[in-house]
Amino acid sequence: MSTSPASDALLGPADVRELADVLGVRPTKQRGQNFVIDANTVRRIVRTAGVRPDDVVVEVGPGLGSLTLALLEAADRVVAVEIDDVLAGALPATVAARMPARADRFALVHSDAMRVTELPGPPPTALVANLPYNVAVPVLLHMLETFPSIERTLVMVQAEVADRLAAPPGSKVYGVPSVKANWYAEVKRAGSIGRNVFWPAPNVDSGLVSLVRRAEPLKTTAARREVFAVVDAAFAQRRKTLRAALAGWAGSAAAAETALVAAGVSPQARGESLSVEEFVRIAENKVQQHTGDEESGQL
Repeated sequence: MSTSPASDALLGPADVRELADVLGVRPTKQRGQNFVIDANTVRRIVRTAGVRPDDVVVEVGPGLGSLTLALLEAADRVVAVEIDDVLAGALPATVAARMPARADRFALVHSDAMRVTELPGPPPTALVANLPYNVAVPVLLHMLETFPSIERTLVMVQAEVADRLAAPPGSKVYGVPSVKANWYAEVKRAGSIGRNVFWPAPNVDSGLVSLVRRAEPLKTTAARREVFAVVDAAFAQRRKTLRAALAGWAGSAAAAETALVAAGVSPQARGESLSVEEFVRIAENKVQQHTGDEESGQL
């Protein structure tokens, strides 16, 4: 069996339970906590994420530090964002005890990830995280929006969420998360994770999702919030045609049809058939239409 130089620094099942016991920590469903107890799994995540020696990695929800330690083995720096008071208080000591030579490469931000707008040290280049199931999508989108320096992301999420994030247009599970993630990045499924590598074992399977930020942002005259408003409206009433679904967004069904036709999208189409580029064109045409109305004195 091959081991890395710091193989015994990683947390195994007994280490995780002992640490939790000392801290009086019981994983809570409320925060979607399931701790990884398998060193091979965290190494696999780091490998799949393609973490490089010069990377500054941000990790959300580090918990007891299983993945944190594996990231510290591979990256230049790791910044962990933890909301739980007890876990946040204990993690720096765990890093110092198990990986003392790398402790100065670690920083902790004790905060709700949804409220984080800046991080200590150099800008992050990668996001690698075992995201709590109940907040995975909003946290992921918030981090991608707030930190444009993040080039590569690998997140472990509930399998169903992984399928949604990576779904192509036309798929049954294609929806708001798929389109919004694709606004920022090329998204793909990057593997599956069994239940027995967690404590407690969840009653759902997990999946890995890789997101590589677009080298060039989507070219558009519409703002991100304007594009996302179209996406939200299109999927709020999935069974309706876009002409009907976007009526509220556009001001009327007729105005929605005008924007759709101008964007080269059939008014009879449904949201699940559209690519992110088509949503961009619809948003642009409402914006242009709006500007045109203002210029002609109709507003």
